[in-house]
Amino acid sequence: MRLRDIAHSRTGDKGNISNISVIAFDEKHYPLLLAQVTPERVKALFAGIVEGSVVRYELPAIAALNFVMDQALGGGVTRSLALDAHGKSLSSALLDLEIDGGFGDTRSAP
Repeated sequence: MRLRDIAHSRTGDKGNISNISVIAFDEKHYPLLLAQVTPERVKALFAGIVEGSVVRYELPAIAALNFVMDQALGGGVTRSLALDAHGKSLSSALLDLEIDGGFGDTRSAP
């Protein structure tokens, strides 16, 4: 299944730093996010885009993760000629990440 089956996402930016939040639709899926959406997997997913570090912040009270990615926006919004200078499409790319949930449609799973 894809990450988008159990979570939604938002992005933000500041200079050449992008952050992506991943929020579980249901808090019961938070352990799955912790286990499978690691900084290493996010860094690998964005190889060639994110040149710096990827740090994951865990927010268990709201069943969310926040990834802060340095050197991720081609120099920053005012310096990049990229079509997506703010990195808003990065959340869609992250939600395409394949994860192993061990069950079908997780939004209706017990």
